[in-house]
Amino acid sequence: MFIGGNYPMISDPHNLPTSSVALQHEANECLLSGDYAQAISIYEEAIQAQPECKPNYWYLGLSLLLQGQETEAQTTWLFAMADGDSEEIERWTSELAEVLQAEGDRQENLSNYSVAWAIRQHLREIAPTNINNLLHLLLLSIKLEMNIREILTSLELIEMLQAEEINAELDSDLLLTVLRKTFSYAPIEPLSLELTAACVSHVDEPPRLVSILLPLVYEIAYSFKAPELATKFCKLGLRVDPQNLELLRALASFYIYAGEHAKAIETAKLCYSLVEELPEKIYNSYLLLKGIMSAGSYEEEVSLSFKQHELLIKSLIEQQPIGLHNSTVLRLYSAGYFFPYFRDKAETNLRLRNQIARVCQANIEAEKREKVERYRHKLLSIKSTASLTKRLKIGYVSHCLRRHSVGWLTRWIFQYHNREKFEIHAYLINSLRQTDHLQEWYLKKADVAYQGGLKSQNEIAEQINQDEIDILIDLDSITLTNSCEIMALKAAAIQVSWLGWDASGIPTIDYFIADPYVLPESAQDYYQETIWRLPQTYIAINGFEVDVPTLRREDLEIPGDAVVYFSTQRGFKHHPQTTRWQMKIIKEVPNSFFLIKSFGDKESLNDAIIEIAEQEGVSMDRLRFLPEVPSSEIHRANLGIADIVLDTYPYNGATTTLETLWMCIPMVTRVGQQFAARNSYTMMMNAGITEGIAWSDEEYVEWGIRLGKDEKLRQEISWKLRKSRQTAPLWNAKQFTREMEKAYEQMWQRYIEGGS
Repeated sequence: MFIGGNYPMISDPHNLPTSSVALQHEANECLLSGDYAQAISIYEEAIQAQPECKPNYWYLGLSLLLQGQETEAQTTWLFAMADGDSEEIERWTSELAEVLQAEGDRQENLSNYSVAWAIRQHLREIAPTNINNLLHLLLLSIKLEMNIREILTSLELIEMLQAEEINAELDSDLLLTVLRKTFSYAPIEPLSLELTAACVSHVDEPPRLVSILLPLVYEIAYSFKAPELATKFCKLGLRVDPQNLELLRALASFYIYAGEHAKAIETAKLCYSLVEELPEKIYNSYLLLKGIMSAGSYEEEVSLSFKQHELLIKSLIEQQPIGLHNSTVLRLYSAGYFFPYFRDKAETNLRLRNQIARVCQANIEAEKREKVERYRHKLLSIKSTASLTKRLKIGYVSHCLRRHSVGWLTRWIFQYHNREKFEIHAYLINSLRQTDHLQEWYLKKADVAYQGGLKSQNEIAEQINQDEIDILIDLDSITLTNSCEIMALKAAAIQVSWLGWDASGIPTIDYFIADPYVLPESAQDYYQETIWRLPQTYIAINGFEVDVPTLRREDLEIPGDAVVYFSTQRGFKHHPQTTRWQMKIIKEVPNSFFLIKSFGDKESLNDAIIEIAEQEGVSMDRLRFLPEVPSSEIHRANLGIADIVLDTYPYNGATTTLETLWMCIPMVTRVGQQFAARNSYTMMMNAGITEGIAWSDEEYVEWGIRLGKDEKLRQEISWKLRKSRQTAPLWNAKQFTREMEKAYEQMWQRYIEGGS
């Protein structure tokens, strides 16, 4: 093989004349220096001196090939083999292949990928079953950014890997490298899946394959929004490692995302059965809850699962474990995620969330003590010289700065920020690989934006600290646990939660943005964060884009004079008791119909809703289950078909409520104690509407019936909402931004003057 800068000498140099050895050495030096014309001349001289020395032909052909004379190179090689018998030709072919292999490696090491590609193509012609050469060709095609579908098809690599017997010299390290590079280059190309399937049986180290697959499957599912494809890759990994917990957890999550909830529940139960450690059981219990809640139709199982889940969490809090693996810690943050969907017990839910966050904080600080201490010392140093009048650096961290509810709502504060007083940094987590125009807008709108380059929460936290961010805003809360670790590391002077969800309970977060309505006055008693109440509303926008509607009453066989109720029943938000209230309303309002936009296991969720309707005496022909639509803009347009929107409880709408009010449609909401049960309340108050706000179960039903029977009242509310677009705090994003900025300045002043 190619060693120490020289080419392989196939024949024994001791059997060659001294002059021939010298010529070969001189020719090799010319090849290495790129003087191919001189190398050709010397090899021709060597062949004249000793025509029976075959290596000279191999190198002459190689020199011609490197000079771009492919036909002449092939002719040279064929001429040299013309006088051999079958055994000799086989040996000579092996020698030539070794020469081409060595030069292909050398050119690739020099980053001359096109040259290496051409050489390996010739190697393929003389050794078509050399599987390692085909793998190298695929790697080179990726480096040259070729069409991977065309390359895989032309190489017939998949077919060769699928054969029962392949070259015994298959390089398993090379095979895994090819898979990793292919995943990175073309993760959603169908042939990438076929290639993986063909490779699985040749992998002798399952953990290495799984380590390559895991980041891929999450990227496919969430960055490319292709959960069905991600499940197929998971199943391939499970072929070699059937009980791999990480793959099974990923599979359960992707089944949920893809709407295959029965499979998700089955897989989550398997995960639960495979672990004994309490923290792992808690996460697998969470996965099971996620599957059940997403389906929206397992009423009895939901209650039992919640009781079991809460007992597990309480056991963890009692144990206060230290030394947990970082991935386990991050998963624990989400342990209390579903409680607000299940029950309106604000204090109980928050105290559990706070206690979980403290367990996580203790583990993160123990594992990353050096980093935490370094950030702490740097922040103290900066604080000692900080000015009250400086231009504040505001950082927003989120995975939702794209076409997402949070992305639609946050854009207004980016639009109206005073850039003379504030420098805006955006830290986009898990950025999409697909085009997203709203994400691109954020990247342009921020003064400094990071997308894709910062791949881990540690890298993001480090960048935040290097940027010396004064106030860091977490838009994700516990909806993405990566954000939790960033906030736990305390890379910024002041840390705030806003908008994305309720407070996370992380001890290093200083403030939670609220308003006079969205949290009751007693809330500070059980919130870990200091509640910072803005004077009017914790969210404001200037409106929504609205497309052309795709639904009409006649399409749904609903009479023009009917009263149409509407509700969005996402699996998590579906609550049987709320559905009973809604059916009582439908029953009492003549000529009324109920439109339900459901997200979950549609068949089972719809069956559950139909069953409740029948129990309440509502005929199935008064229910309409709406299909999904291509965009949020069309969804908003389709709201125009409704006369009244019936909110969910104990988890209200948020973006859906804003959309309803913007479309000037009356709605009924049940106000509770927790943040999630007061979103619609604060939005209605800040739109100037009190009609439809219910403080009890009975009031919810009463308002629903009254609005259904009183057309004049509906018209009055709709008119008030239309006028509110010009005057209400909810629709004044510029004023809201000024109030947020004033809060930032006051937080900074409190910080500089020694407060928290």
